[in-house]
Amino acid sequence: MDFEIIGKITNIETIARGTGVRLRCYLEHTYGKGRWRKMKGVATVQFADGTICEAEIHWYEASGIGRRKFKIKRVIL
Repeated sequence: MDFEIIGKITNIETIARGTGVRLRCYLEHTYGKGRWRKMKGVATVQFADGTICEAEIHWYEASGIGRRKFKIKRVIL
């Protein structure tokens, strides 16, 4: 599912950090060592077919590395 985030991400919360991040070994191997956290928030997204809607998105981020691996968990109607 290809999508683009339009605008700012709001209602940002930390879901997991440290050893609670299950993909930590993969993230460190792929992007580098860091204090990885799994985050969630709400943003306006545009899908590849041009549809625009609000969605809850999840991603991983680390200080100095940035936000990686965005995915949509649910569309907010």
